[in-house]
Amino acid sequence: MDSTNWLAILEQTQIQKVMESNQYTEQYGLTLSAQDAEVLAQERKSTLTEQKRVEFGESILPRIIYEFCDSTFICQSNYVESLIRLQEIFFLYKNEMLDEISDEELLNFMKEQFETVCFGDFDYLEGTCLDIFAQAVRAGYRGYQKTSGRGAFAEFDEVPRWDKELYLETLRDLCWK
Repeated sequence: MDSTNWLAILEQTQIQKVMESNQYTEQYGLTLSAQDAEVLAQERKSTLTEQKRVEFGESILPRIIYEFCDSTFICQSNYVESLIRLQEIFFLYKNEMLDEISDEELLNFMKEQFETVCFGDFDYLEGTCLDIFAQAVRAGYRGYQKTSGRGAFAEFDEVPRWDKELYLETLRDLCWK
């Protein structure tokens, strides 16, 4: 078997795994067509090339699907685009963190920030949360290992957050003047 056939077989296996995920994701109102799966496989190849990475064995995409399918911010109308973006962000930050973080830790961190701090904003996830986290990891931070990437961001989050009580207090002050 030449390498072209081997790669084609591997790609078909990965497409099949993505299609099999529909059995699970249907409960969240998310499904992928065969054409969607092929688009995702093509985007995976492009992203791997762009990030100068190689995946041996199983693709990360099924793990991304299972991790994010219950997201408050992903629906059928943005599902494929969301998966493409998550895949791009994942590989970018595997590089940015010099592969010091496991796939599971990175996925857990991404999901937690996407749902809580980012409120579904991919740009904020990529450009702020993961950027700050990657800097910490490159500087030697390993606290995320105890929690598999969960709850790690609060330690070095430098962006002030909206405070409901402060907002209500300010609103009261403005209304009573």
